[in-house]
Amino acid sequence: MRRVAGLALCLAVTACASQGQAPDYTAFKAAKPRTILVLPPVNHTPDVNATNGLLSQMTLPLAEGGYYVVPVTLETETFRQNGLSAPDEIIQAPAEKLRTTFGADAALYTTITAYGSVYHVIDSNTIVTASAKLVDLKSGSVLWTGIGSAASSEKRQNSGGGIVGILVSAAMNQVIDNLTDESLAEAGTAANRLLKVGPPNGLLYGPRSVKYGTD
Repeated sequence: MRRVAGLALCLAVTACASQGQAPDYTAFKAAKPRTILVLPPVNHTPDVNATNGLLSQMTLPLAEGGYYVVPVTLETETFRQNGLSAPDEIIQAPAEKLRTTFGADAALYTTITAYGSVYHVIDSNTIVTASAKLVDLKSGSVLWTGIGSAASSEKRQNSGGGIVGILVSAAMNQVIDNLTDESLAEAGTAANRLLKVGPPNGLLYGPRSVKYGTD
């Protein structure tokens, strides 16, 4: 149980592995992106709903951070009309083509490494983890990178009743997660952590934010 608690604590942080490193925003400040194209996340998990689940949650934190985000429906339809539907194919599109087609200054490339519920006899946990990089569509420079995670275990407390109580609680949590689509809820939390705007490690404030230029 200590290992589970440790995992939840780590997942509560946007990027556990990079806490001690101050990001270099030199290229970001020089590029001054205003419009961001959020490409469909590449899914490295068995859950076929992962890409759409996370993508549906990614526009809001960027918009609230001061950026104009290309509407997902417009983006999806444009790619479809050009014969592209799989994220693995879309991310191969030339940067200049993305810039001229969507009028975007930068594109967000995302990879999902965990999405869904895991049942471990004495614990049931729904985890969503993704990494992303923001790329300048003019120069090809990477402006920012980040990692975001969320786990349902962060919101739960172990039940009493000894081992029987723990087993029952784990089984109930698994059923509840499946019925309520807990993955989508955790995707929202993970997206907010991944695309956090502001110091110390987040994206810079966008031009529509009142805090633009303060970071």
